[in-house]
Amino acid sequence: MMIAIGVCTGVIGGFMLFIGPVISEVREIFMSSGIPDSYMSIIFKAAAICFITQITAEICADSGEGAIASAAELWGRGMLAFMSLPIIRSLLEKINEMI
Repeated sequence: MMIAIGVCTGVIGGFMLFIGPVISEVREIFMSSGIPDSYMSIIFKAAAICFITQITAEICADSGEGAIASAAELWGRGMLAFMSLPIIRSLLEKINEMI
């Protein structure tokens, strides 16, 4: 068990080292395309929720707690739906302007 925790910590640490340049590049792409910073923030938060939800559900499923894993996945989907509301509102406003 301790070995598994150590390996997971090492993998997450390595991931954090390599994700920094990717985030910087994505920010530059978004800034050059004129997408507001608030949307970038929502997208990064949504990606983080996806990663955390997936890891949590996998840990629960591996522990034999399928019901908790399903609840974690449901929570993640709910949070993504909640976080997407400002983007959906903006999209609908743009559609109304075009009509």
